[in-house]
Amino acid sequence: MKLAIELGGTRQGTLGLTVEWVQIAERLGVDMAFSAEAWWSDAATPLAYLADKTERIKLATGIMQVTARTPAMTAMTALTLHDLTGGRFVLGLGASGPQVVEGLHGVRYKMPLTRLRETVDICRMIFAGEKVRYEGKVFQLPLPDSEGKSIGIAHEPAEIPIYLATLGPNALRFTGASANGWLGTSFSPDHPEAHMDFLQSGAADSGRSLNEVDLCVSVRVEIGENVEEMIERRKSGVAFNMGGMGSATTNFYNDAFKRAGYEDDARAIQSLWLEGKREAAAKRVPDAMVTEFQALGTREMVQERLRKYRDVGITTLKLGLDSAGPVGPKRYELLENIVDLVEDI
Repeated sequence: MKLAIELGGTRQGTLGLTVEWVQIAERLGVDMAFSAEAWWSDAATPLAYLADKTERIKLATGIMQVTARTPAMTAMTALTLHDLTGGRFVLGLGASGPQVVEGLHGVRYKMPLTRLRETVDICRMIFAGEKVRYEGKVFQLPLPDSEGKSIGIAHEPAEIPIYLATLGPNALRFTGASANGWLGTSFSPDHPEAHMDFLQSGAADSGRSLNEVDLCVSVRVEIGENVEEMIERRKSGVAFNMGGMGSATTNFYNDAFKRAGYEDDARAIQSLWLEGKREAAAKRVPDAMVTEFQALGTREMVQERLRKYRDVGITTLKLGLDSAGPVGPKRYELLENIVDLVEDI
């Protein structure tokens, strides 16, 4: 089982620490570093800077939003990062959600899976060195009744892995059928069927094995003795995911917890959150919605928890290490401890 880290926000004042963080992870044998794209920076630019500061670690977008740029620009950015990293770039894509897409980017959240699917198709066409000619439901290239012409990107064919961040059943099936990797969230090794059944179905329908997909899931890790305190501290984050990571009608995180058997809890927490009762929403979170979806406790407890991820088929753990505070010595120490624990599994 491989390990990956998250970069967090990259700003002028933290740039040196970000470089140090990735270099330490590289020395420890971590496989990938993911740069996010939310509402602080884009996902691609930090990786361009890190390309010259690293040698072996894969640099990945986690994720580039498909509504924030055209498929051709996504592909050209990926090719540029492929070159800058010497072939170490991984293209992570996702559809995001309506609050960000419509609120920040001004694009209608319409047919998000179709947009994602067509973006993947066009990117792979460009990666293969083909001229861009595509007739889709979202994208028509060249535009009909226009002066546009079919254009090929001036770059030799390149192999660039595509990882997809998906949560809904149909999107998970598409991931199982088509992606090189899956970026999973709201995943519990105690309830793997909530995601894995759909991934497996998609892989089977496409005639391939799910073993061909790098199953990379996010997991928050905290090592310590006071487990009750850890659980209580993390309930507000779960409540935010249930109520704040989406609208009242579209929340993929909430839906994933429902599929894992927490339908009543997820609905109740979301309702409290949307009513503005955020403290009450956090108190409504049962302990199991923390402990079954994260890795908390003593070294022995955490190691056993990580073993469960491996045993259900997860191949890469994308580590959330916010428990150690901002990037610095405590986070480096926690990462080293996790590397040791995983090596002994």
